[in-house]
This record gives sequence, structure tokens and C-alpha cells, in this order.
Amino acid sequence: QVQLVESGGGLVQAGGSLRLSCAASGRIFSVNTMGWYRQAPGKQRELAASISSGGSTNYVDSVKGRFTISRDNAKNTVYLQMDGLKPEDTGVYYCNVRISASPVLEYDYWGPGTQVTVSS
Repeated sequence: QVQLVESGGGLVQAGGSLRLSCAASGRIFSVNTMGWYRQAPGKQRELAASISSGGSTNYVDSVKGRFTISRDNAKNTVYLQMDGLKPEDTGVYYCNVRISASPVLEYDYWGPGTQVTVSS
């Protein structure tokens, strides 16, 4: 079993910043792509940002220039630095990690979600 522990969500005013963290533990051979999905009120879940094992990043257009995703491979942890937050960033953020349980077998794991609320 693999567990994902998320932290860093909260309530901030527009223009403020938050830093989300997600640490993976358990039966892990290696950690591949790591990312953050989010679900805003009234909308479907979307990929906000992801980062590959090689450090290649991907962002949804609406957060480009404001969010930065990074990872610490020694700690099996992914971070999402969110600056210049807007009310439309409000939602539940879910950590997603693709983990190799062996040299061949891969699985995706999800965190429980952490609430981010941006007030105006």
C-alpha cells in the first residue's frame, strides 16, 4: 500500500500565496510523474500542474506564471507553490503520484484532497 499525505491548504486573500506539499510513503520502487489536480465549485476535476521524474513540468493555462511545481526525490515529495492567487483558484486540490511498485509495474495513487479558498 502507498499513502499520500497532503498539507498546505487554507484560506487566503486574492494576491496571496500558499504552498502545497504531498509526501508519498509505502511500497515504492520509484516515483514517476507527480502532479496536482483541482476541482473548483461547479467544475470538473482538472490537472493543474505535473512534473516528470526528469523535471519536465506541465501547467494548465490559467495558472502559468503563477504556480510552480517542484519535487524532492529523496523525500518522495511534490510541492506546488501558488503565488498571485485568484478567487477562481478556489477548490479542492488532489495530489496524484504515479509509482512503480517494481521495475515494471506502475500504479496511480491519489491524496484525500486539501481545500484552497481564495477570498476577494
